[in-house]
Amino acid sequence: MRLGFFTMPMHPPGSDPAETLRDDLEQIVVADKLGYEEAWIGEHLTAEWENIPAPDLLIAQALPLTENIILGTGVNCLTNHDPFMLAHRVAQLDNMARGRFYWGIGSGVFSGDLEAYGFDPKQKENRQASREILDVIIELWNDPKPGMYESKYFKFRVPEPDPRVGLGMHMKPYQKPHPPIGVAGLTPYSSTLVVAGERGWIPMSSDIIPWRIIATHWDAVESGVKDGSPAPNRSEWRIARDIFVADTTEEAQKLALEGTLGRDYGDYFLRLGRRARGMEIFKQDPETPDSEVDLDYMLEHIWVVGSPDDVVEKLTGLYEAVGGFGVLLAVGHEWKPHDKWLHSMTLLAKEVMPRLAHLN
Repeated sequence: MRLGFFTMPMHPPGSDPAETLRDDLEQIVVADKLGYEEAWIGEHLTAEWENIPAPDLLIAQALPLTENIILGTGVNCLTNHDPFMLAHRVAQLDNMARGRFYWGIGSGVFSGDLEAYGFDPKQKENRQASREILDVIIELWNDPKPGMYESKYFKFRVPEPDPRVGLGMHMKPYQKPHPPIGVAGLTPYSSTLVVAGERGWIPMSSDIIPWRIIATHWDAVESGVKDGSPAPNRSEWRIARDIFVADTTEEAQKLALEGTLGRDYGDYFLRLGRRARGMEIFKQDPETPDSEVDLDYMLEHIWVVGSPDDVVEKLTGLYEAVGGFGVLLAVGHEWKPHDKWLHSMTLLAKEVMPRLAHLN
């Protein structure tokens, strides 16, 4: 099993973006030094808690400050972008990264982000739009034909090239035929992960969901495989988890419940669930009353919190429950208190993961 990092990021409304962007960058730099193999950065336009609207800019800033870690968008919400411009930006970033880049994509789930571009969240038209946008971006990378590209969701023209003076669409990704594409699943038997199986993309499972939902995700991947599709490999499957490690389980639980992890769930995720998605998304047993889904429930069923021994046991249990996976993505929260979170990240990398290396 390999270790990575995923940051949405998580900052309460009213935070100073200059400070939070600096802190998010520091986390990526530290993760690289600790040996984390990859880091994915989220994109949101209207979610004040998750306040990075342009993950490619943070990735570009992180590239010269890191050495080995692979950086990825987690994700570019395709409906928020003009495909002609996004094709150029992603290709340029891949060249700047010289292959240290994954392209995470999605159709968007935040109602404000969708409404900003004219999508009704209830109609789920964003999924069809995302498929069309992705297909045209890949076409632009592979074989950009001059002429008008137009659908219900975009309109642009690729001009006729003039090789005499070097005019025309020229930017191609560094990785061929394009950067590895990753997509995330949240719901049982996620339709997004079905597409991942069909197209050979990197499948990822969200951090806020219980094992019973995660266990359906590989079934979704395999159900998408068709004749000609690459054979899916569990070593490519990423599972994100909220993890906090301390020297003792008692200390870890106290710091998790009373610190930023508890704050982010109590003030954001649980409130968001009650407002939008419903509480079932968090439940290990769907029959659990909504009133019981609180921070203590998160501690028992969703988070991975404890001493190194306990965290090894919990992660081994997750691995066995879902049938195996390849990359654990530790989710980023504000490092407050800084020394405790840095210690947690270090214990995870240096004491926990070596004891999970046999899980293959």
